[in-house]
Amino acid sequence: MELHRSIQITSDGELEIAGCRATRLARDFGTPLHAFDEEMMRTKCREIRTSLMRHYPKVFVAYASKAFCSLAMCRLIHEESLGLDVCSGGELFTALEAGIPTENILFHGNSKTSQEIEMGVRVGVGRFVIDNLDELDLLSDISRKFRRRTHVEIRLNPGVEAHTHDYIKTGLIDSKFGLGITDGQAMKAVERVLASDYLVLEGIHSHIGSQILNVEPYVLAAQVVMDFVGDVKEKYGYSLREVNLGGGFGVRYKATDTPISLDEYSRRISQVIRESCHVQRLDLPCVVVEPGRYIVGEAGTTLYTVCAIKDIPGIRKYIMVDGGMSENPRVTLYQAEYEAILANRALEEPAETVSIAGKHCEEGDMLVIDGKMPQIQPGDLLAIPTTGAYHYSMASNYNRYPRPAVIFVKAGLADIVVERESYANLVARDRIPRRLAQAGAKEIRPHLPAAGNPG
Repeated sequence: MELHRSIQITSDGELEIAGCRATRLARDFGTPLHAFDEEMMRTKCREIRTSLMRHYPKVFVAYASKAFCSLAMCRLIHEESLGLDVCSGGELFTALEAGIPTENILFHGNSKTSQEIEMGVRVGVGRFVIDNLDELDLLSDISRKFRRRTHVEIRLNPGVEAHTHDYIKTGLIDSKFGLGITDGQAMKAVERVLASDYLVLEGIHSHIGSQILNVEPYVLAAQVVMDFVGDVKEKYGYSLREVNLGGGFGVRYKATDTPISLDEYSRRISQVIRESCHVQRLDLPCVVVEPGRYIVGEAGTTLYTVCAIKDIPGIRKYIMVDGGMSENPRVTLYQAEYEAILANRALEEPAETVSIAGKHCEEGDMLVIDGKMPQIQPGDLLAIPTTGAYHYSMASNYNRYPRPAVIFVKAGLADIVVERESYANLVARDRIPRRLAQAGAKEIRPHLPAAGNPG
């Protein structure tokens, strides 16, 4: 397979991630292990900002932290002069603990609680992205309570089809996200914000989905958004200062995936906005984009140790590893497809078709289905690239399995950024009610039949 630029193969046939041998990382930190190429993430941040600024004068890039959020990740994003997009109180708390300036934070979410909204208002996040009318009213009330002027963007539902999985299409009319244009909900939100003493309307937001590999849906969405911006100016004489086009830029999971050209995206989006402003006599707004997967997806590689092999002649050969859907649920959720590398013997040619199975008690716990691999043995080390986005962030403790460690690697150095969970961590928040722990309570002691010699 063609290797991502984050990984190489040494002359003696071992996989190397940012100058660190995979076998050494597995030995030092254990497996499963999420390894992120730090320099690659920094490069991605610079690429998208530079590409946009090459074609458009006013740009703000905010990292969509739902892709992967930790203290170290937030610090890296801040060092690269990007803002941060959060969609929960937990992500906001992480950003604050990492020292991110609140004016650089955009607060998303289609179902923000009153506690989350109050938290965002109190700390003064840069933008609230309004997703529905009830949220708008609640935000107005809380802003009045604290006497804070809150700056908002209204999220449109542009009705644009982005050719991706149904679960990650967010721009369709039938979606839990955003306010409709044709049904008048979006313009009603504009009216309410403009009438509020404590809300300030800054712009319009649109996000059409994730893992998008075609520029055309973005161009269509940008036109829909700019038409709405023109309608607001015509109806209310109000000039919107920001146009937020969201993220969703696809990455390469398989050799056949071809991500969009950032330069083409930037050029065509810029063209749509400039022409719309010229025709409708609008001032050029600031363009905001929110990449997440694009920055961290290909920078992440997950390492697994092979535990066992199960060969069903004429049916399938299973390679059992020490992780699975608890740190990569995307195969089960989205039927996502991955490729794997035999990390400790990476120069060997594929010799057979195998499926890589996880350790969880679900038949659907698979990581790779029918992939070409060299001959694999128990104890081998496997690497699955492009696992930086929506892997650790969606990880669970299913089957009471501890979540793996996360490391950043750079120029041969490796640092822990998230500690591996222990079994003690799993029960640290458990409690036994007094009625289950009372002294003298009747105990039922089930037991297996007594062991004995076979018949």
